[in-house]
Amino acid sequence: MEERKLIHYVYITLKGMAMGIAELVPGVSGGTIAFVTGIYEEFISAINNVNLATFKTLKNDGFKMFWKQLNGNFLLALFVGMMVSILSLSKVISWLLENHPIPVWAFFFGLVLASVIFVAKAIKKWNFLSIALFIAGTIIAYYITTLPPSANTDSLPFLFFSGALAICAMVLPGISGSFILVLLGSYKTVLDAVNDKDFKIVLTVALGAVFGILSFARILKWMFANYKNATLAILTGFILGSLNKIWPWKKVLEVIKIGKKEIIIDKNISPFAFEGDSQLTFAIITAIIGFSLIFILEKVASKE
Repeated sequence: MEERKLIHYVYITLKGMAMGIAELVPGVSGGTIAFVTGIYEEFISAINNVNLATFKTLKNDGFKMFWKQLNGNFLLALFVGMMVSILSLSKVISWLLENHPIPVWAFFFGLVLASVIFVAKAIKKWNFLSIALFIAGTIIAYYITTLPPSANTDSLPFLFFSGALAICAMVLPGISGSFILVLLGSYKTVLDAVNDKDFKIVLTVALGAVFGILSFARILKWMFANYKNATLAILTGFILGSLNKIWPWKKVLEVIKIGKKEIIIDKNISPFAFEGDSQLTFAIITAIIGFSLIFILEKVASKE
């Protein structure tokens, strides 16, 4: 790989910030942003570098060779960007979602819709298999977005599994990890554990996440290396199916209290059937901005 300059790592940090912002929005995956900004496969490969062979390099050849084999500068720049967004913008995103939900959801709807087109363009050959996988991915993701939250659980093996599954969702373009925790009924347990500093539960979920991302990244890397077209087809379907979750106009059916958080059960409706101000014009404008942003990010990534 060509030696990167400081400005390249600045770009990677900005991409990490965009991924962090996406993860703050329920139903939007940071993996989608990673794909659009051209770092998805490198991200998966870098995660795969976290293995015994790399740590043997640390022991035998020193930190410099270990860091290079790990692609440490890339991972550090990416995760610094993600943490900057999560720590500095979480309250802003929460405030926007609470006070201006329709234009915010419309922005992300446009962004994710453009991502479908972007990822689909990367498929070199559409055949029966790729079309079938695209349809299957769409149906699976759509079905997941319609599932009701499960009852809360504090079983440690189940929380380990929850952490593993949630981190896999975060890596996959489409569904967010936090949404998976809600579906599995682990969201409140994890939230309370963080607030109460229950390190047993936090560590269990964290170990599950580490196990999940290390094992799943290997599967994804193998799929990209051997069945890239098929993999892209099912990922395109995942992103398309996830649009159901972020449709801007919804009717609230039920509100479930989880600690200080509220989980809203709702259904999608037409903007013309929306009670109150549908903000249709403003929503269309923000959706166009979100849609355009993907292709701006593509141009920036291609110039890098």
